[in-house]
Amino acid sequence: MKTIFSNLFGVLRLRALSGRHLVIGIPYVWLLLVFLLPFLIVLKLSVTDMGDSIDPFGSIWSYTNGVANLKLRFASYFFIAEDNLYLFTYLNSLKFALITTLLCLFFGYPFAYFMARAKPSRRDTLMMLVMLPFWTSFLLRIYAWKGILANNGLLNHLLLSMGLIDNPIHMMNTSFSLALGMVYGYLPFMILPLYANLVKLDVRYLEAAADLGASPWQAFWRITVPLSKSGIIAGSMLVFIPCIGEYTIPELLGGPETLMIGRVLFDEFFSNNDWPMASAVTVVMILLILLPMGIFNKYQAKQEMSGL
Repeated sequence: MKTIFSNLFGVLRLRALSGRHLVIGIPYVWLLLVFLLPFLIVLKLSVTDMGDSIDPFGSIWSYTNGVANLKLRFASYFFIAEDNLYLFTYLNSLKFALITTLLCLFFGYPFAYFMARAKPSRRDTLMMLVMLPFWTSFLLRIYAWKGILANNGLLNHLLLSMGLIDNPIHMMNTSFSLALGMVYGYLPFMILPLYANLVKLDVRYLEAAADLGASPWQAFWRITVPLSKSGIIAGSMLVFIPCIGEYTIPELLGGPETLMIGRVLFDEFFSNNDWPMASAVTVVMILLILLPMGIFNKYQAKQEMSGL
């Protein structure tokens, strides 16, 4: 009998172990299929020579007479380093991604704070207001701004009818229209993680600060903001990372002075049909994205080690 129970417990333990490994393994398989494998394909394309009708998906190494040859072409990377156009577009993408992130944080933090401090019965309504734009196509929502910001658009008509301006203001295809569209498109991605962090904040810290003589502003700046760092960083990453490679908003609302790396990628892939160059631009862009993610992971590791 004792042997039977021992064997039964052994089988159950083995099944539990296999199930845990399966649950843990699914995210790794997902990351392998949707991130690592496509990245390796793009990385391989970036060092492929497409001259003389060579298949870009062909092998980059050969084995002849016992000698293995690996052929890598780094000309695309050298061209990116030498051509100021790519440097300009990378810096432009970083600039607008940073501006968008800061503006989303500026407008999103008060809204998330208000949601977190609202009565529980009102939070669902406020959350619905944040999520409501997602019910409409992202492309249609951005395209609608063209009708609002155009010289003969809704906003200029309103300002003219109110007598605030004498001539229409040129707003379309400028840095203003691009920044406005980016903030509009990505603001919910800042609000949601901030709200998830602020709603869990223990209000007893604020009560204790008030008992010790701190003003509401001092309590907010010295307690609420530091304790919401994780939400600020998570929201900033969710906004900053997709903004770097954004294509739709700059294409619809931007102009020649707001050229971003997404447009360059499109031109290299579909207009120039230069896959190695487009892949090299993509690899450099991914490295620019991985840098803030690495900083974020390092910050999280420090937070976990300090027990915060």
